[in-house]
Amino acid sequence: MNVRGSIKHNELLSRHTSWRVGGPARTFFEPADREDLITFVRALPAEEPLLWLGLGSNLLVRDGGFAGTVIHLHGALGALRLGTGDGVQGTGQDAVPAVQTIYAEAGTHCARLAKFAKDGKLAGLGFMAGIPGTVGGALAMNAGAWGGETWPQVSEAEIIRRDGGTEWLPAGDFRFAYREVEVPQRAIGFIAARFNVTPDADGSHERYTRESLAKRKATQPVGKPSAGSTFRNPVGDHAARLIESCGLKGHRIGGATVSVQHANFVLTEDGACAADVEQLIAHLQATVKAKTGIALHAEVKIVGDAA
Repeated sequence: MNVRGSIKHNELLSRHTSWRVGGPARTFFEPADREDLITFVRALPAEEPLLWLGLGSNLLVRDGGFAGTVIHLHGALGALRLGTGDGVQGTGQDAVPAVQTIYAEAGTHCARLAKFAKDGKLAGLGFMAGIPGTVGGALAMNAGAWGGETWPQVSEAEIIRRDGGTEWLPAGDFRFAYREVEVPQRAIGFIAARFNVTPDADGSHERYTRESLAKRKATQPVGKPSAGSTFRNPVGDHAARLIESCGLKGHRIGGATVSVQHANFVLTEDGACAADVEQLIAHLQATVKAKTGIALHAEVKIVGDAA
């Protein structure tokens, strides 16, 4: 295949996931850039199973690995630039666009996008600083933090099709809900998006972001191997509260444990395997359901084959 990026076989996905577990990918591709990605996708068999990978957060790959092709975008598709939208705010020399856009490719770290907006004194994307993943993953699951969500800020998104063709689609072509996105059937992945932002005239958005980051650092096991929040929050409640109310903080199966700092985080230790994590997730779901009657739904995506 005539590509400039890196193609590996039987690459351990534990090297590329935030839980640091997971078996091998049959094929592992890191494109050199956007055009290289298009060339690669165009040459793939139509039936080839695909897994798009950014920072490997919000993802559990089973120990048997993934019998298909993993496309790793972080480090390749990381372009960020400012655009403009419609309308102005202010008059004369002080006039600035009332709505601007930021173009971000799918491999861009969400925290980097948030910082780019902050440095430009732009509001609307501060919540991205609390998402431990990439723009592509945020688009795929409508990721959110601190009351903010990805898709309400999206102006349009660029998708790629099985034939390697790409197209820009308005946000209205995507149906989204809490941690869910329904994409047009022809789309197999995201390449980029444009996000709406507005001037942070008084700096209040930056202050809120800074305070939220400090709270995150104080209340979550930042820096430890996890996939972020393990479960979606039930309507009107919090998964962490339910898990803690069942006495499950610190509960362990093999090398996987429930964080004692925040019960909606499952952590892994050296020697952990994906089966430990999956069994712990199932145990938390069964226990919470039995004791409270509430079903917890995993926020993390589980893929691959058992060992």
